[in-house]
Amino acid sequence: MLPEGGLTLLLLAIFLIICIAKGVKIVPQSEKYVVERFGRLRSVLGPGINFIVPFLDVVRHKISILERQLPNATQDAITADNVLVQVETSVFYRILEPEKTVYRIRDVDAAIATTVAGIVRSGIGEMELDEVQSNRQQLIASIKQQVEDAVDNWGIEVTRAEILDVNLDQATRDAMLQQLNAERARRAQVTEAEGHKRAVELQADAELYAAEQSAKARRIEADAEAYATGVVAAAIRENGLEAAQYQVALKQVEALVALGQGEGKQTVVVPANAIDAFADAFTMLKGKG
Repeated sequence: MLPEGGLTLLLLAIFLIICIAKGVKIVPQSEKYVVERFGRLRSVLGPGINFIVPFLDVVRHKISILERQLPNATQDAITADNVLVQVETSVFYRILEPEKTVYRIRDVDAAIATTVAGIVRSGIGEMELDEVQSNRQQLIASIKQQVEDAVDNWGIEVTRAEILDVNLDQATRDAMLQQLNAERARRAQVTEAEGHKRAVELQADAELYAAEQSAKARRIEADAEAYATGVVAAAIRENGLEAAQYQVALKQVEALVALGQGEGKQTVVVPANAIDAFADAFTMLKGKG
């Protein structure tokens, strides 16, 4: 049996142990505790050792501050060009101010999911289908900013908001496939037409180049002929008519020689005055000698 004084000390020790247990709170790094006193918010305990008033202060909520991911959600939306799409979204968030989350919203996950669905429908409704496909990053940034503004009063930070996929119904897919095939056919026709046009242009350039070269050749030939004619004319002016007769007789002799050298010619027809041409040329050469 304990003496009367010993029982009192034992009860006092037990009371002190209970007070210490209730007054000292060790909060994990990944959590925050919301403390109430008589049903009202008293304080928010951060990670580490914290002290509260035993029996008066009560830890009412233990809130994880780790980043959370909402379940992937799919919602229907209509684009500005009246195309029905199914958008799959994913949202990551974490709680920064537990006192706001606890006392201002009942189901934070459902509230964020509903907010994201409305913002996604609104954002896609302002864009055409091609813009939704090509400007997805811009749409994601806009959705994230709007969600952050909407949940700011709940003490929440939206860390990521992603559009995982944009699905179309089968009829829209078939129509887009037909449009894509038509666009490919048009591009092929344009490419073929441009190739034909280029070929015509190259052919015209080649013909123009050939004509230019032919004209240059004729001009050079004409210049040579003019030069030869000038030489002959100068010879005539210097030597009189005999120089001209000499050139004519020489041409006649060259023509007869070429006629005799032809292939497959067994019989050579010689004009009656051919011998005279040789005689004239010989006489003139003799005279010049």
